[in-house]
Amino acid sequence: MFTKPNKEAERKPVLPITPAPPSLLSTDLKIVGNLHSEGEIQVDGAVEGDIDANVLVIGETAQVNGEVSADVVRVHGFVTGQIKARSVSLAKTAHVQGDILHESLAIEQGAFLEGHCRRVEDARQRKKDGKKEGEGGINLLGVKPKVEASEAAE
Repeated sequence: MFTKPNKEAERKPVLPITPAPPSLLSTDLKIVGNLHSEGEIQVDGAVEGDIDANVLVIGETAQVNGEVSADVVRVHGFVTGQIKARSVSLAKTAHVQGDILHESLAIEQGAFLEGHCRRVEDARQRKKDGKKEGEGGINLLGVKPKVEASEAAE
């Protein structure tokens, strides 16, 4: 009557987490807006907006116009915008116009890249922490970033 309930008996068994199959955006699909996934996305169509995923594969027929943020990014198609990822791989068919912030970078011979590459310790964490570019990172030649009047008042 006055015994405590057994907490072991109340707990439900923990099922192992099985990874979901990748989300596919086929060649005939065009998305205008941002994409967010905790899993894998494979883009073969067109995306006008930012993409945030765990693993992102940009196929040969894909055209992405926006910021890309993922743990792993493999580019085979066209990207216009900044790429932030722990691991970035550009295939020989890749065409990237924008900067790449990365921990590791692989570029195959024949890939096109117009932009800057910068190695950072944790490229994705910078976005998640809400830090702006130039905050807490590397200051080139000891130059501090400009502070707007509204930011200085805070």
